[in-house]
This record gives sequence, structure tokens and C-alpha cells, in this order.
Amino acid sequence: MKICFVSSENINAIKAKKKLIKKYGDFESKKSDVIVALGGDGFLLKTIHKYINLTVPIYGMNLGSVGFLMNKYDEKNLVNRIKKTQKIRIKPLEVEAINRENQVYKSLAFNEISIIRETYQAAKLSIKINDITRIKELVCDGVLVCTPAGSTAYNLSAHGPIIPLGTSVIAITPISAFKPRTWKGALLKEKTNIKIEVKNIDKRPVRMAADQNEYRNIKSVNIKISPKKTKTILFNNQHSFDEKILKEQFYS
Repeated sequence: MKICFVSSENINAIKAKKKLIKKYGDFESKKSDVIVALGGDGFLLKTIHKYINLTVPIYGMNLGSVGFLMNKYDEKNLVNRIKKTQKIRIKPLEVEAINRENQVYKSLAFNEISIIRETYQAAKLSIKINDITRIKELVCDGVLVCTPAGSTAYNLSAHGPIIPLGTSVIAITPISAFKPRTWKGALLKEKTNIKIEVKNIDKRPVRMAADQNEYRNIKSVNIKISPKKTKTILFNNQHSFDEKILKEQFYS
């Protein structure tokens, strides 16, 4: 098996990469059968974005702080473990954002897209679902839209729902909603188009983050699932992503 090893700047990840290359060799990403990413969830996201145009799957091993999307780090029997992995294909969100100068930004997000206030003033947002206004005015710290893969990250911390992988839905979750205070968010079909517009942008500016890309002074955002861009990530069978999601929901 031809493996391409990549690592974060974490000293432990760098040391592990050297050990693994000595044991298993190292190949160029384009010529490899699998890319092994050493680090945490953030580095895995960077790796997915970097190699988005390659069909090579990615196998992550945790040498970071959280590692929810990662497999346990183990130098032994790596090739056999990879051969037995569970393959999960993830789809990113596709976003087009416009700022107050009418500049257009396009980006992909495999975890989430967040729209958050920039100052002490709460954000005022309107939300359209498939061109129909569902919330005329949401007063809040912000809103995030996430994929199933990203539902256990910021979304979960904001009390959003956990979405099992393979489910064709996305979640929209308010962050500290003040008005309407009772709105807790929604689960939407994968093919839904979401438009979020910012009210009083001069007084209540917001920024948008799509995974690790950030844009400021945003006035409108259009979000949908990307129909073409996908990436395959690999999980050990005994530590499958589905099992991780169940444990997160039934923790003790």
C-alpha cells in the first residue's frame, strides 16, 4: 500500500510522521492509495481542503487535542487497519457571501458555516429557506449551518442536534438567540437553499467563517450542499464514526 504521510506542526505529530515514514515509506499524494493525516480535527479539515481535488481517501490519526474525526494513534499494523476501515463520504457546504462593498466570496465548508456578530451589538438577521422567508428578524449572537460531519463540533456546543453520517440533512442552529427566544433551529433536507441577510449592517456588523476561512462585514450569505465536491475519510471499524455519535448522545 502506498501511503502519503502529512502532519500538523505539533511536535508529537512531526516525530510520529518521521517514525511512520521510516517504517512504511512515503509517497507523493497523487501516487498514493491513502493519505494519513497526523494531528487533530483542525488539521484533518485542512488536509481535506488541500486534497479536495484528489480521489485519494484520508485516514486520520489523533495527535491533537480533540480528535473526534480521528482514529486512535497506533504505529502497529497500519496497513491492515486501513484495509479494514469503514469508508464514509462527506459532502461540504457551498457558500457565496457578499460584503458591504458588494465583493463576492465563495468557499466550501466540511464542518460548518457560522455568521457571528463582530461587536457588542447583537446581530439582526433574516432567514429564507428555498426563497421563502421563515424568520423576518432573528436577534442573536449568530447562526451556524452544519453538515452531519460538523454537527458534533460548534453546533453541539450551541445546543444543536447531532446528525448521523449518511443522513441527507443539514442543521441550522442559532447562537444565543434573544428574539425569538424560543427558536432552537431546524433540520433541513440536503438540497435546501438557505439565504441569510444582515439587517442594520453599519450598526450591527457580522463576520462569516467557512471552516477555517473568515470574511468580515458580510451583508448576505447563500448556502447549499455542494453537488460535486466530496471527500472520503476512513474510520477503524471498532471506532466507527457512527459509534462515536452514539456515545456522544448517550454519554454517562
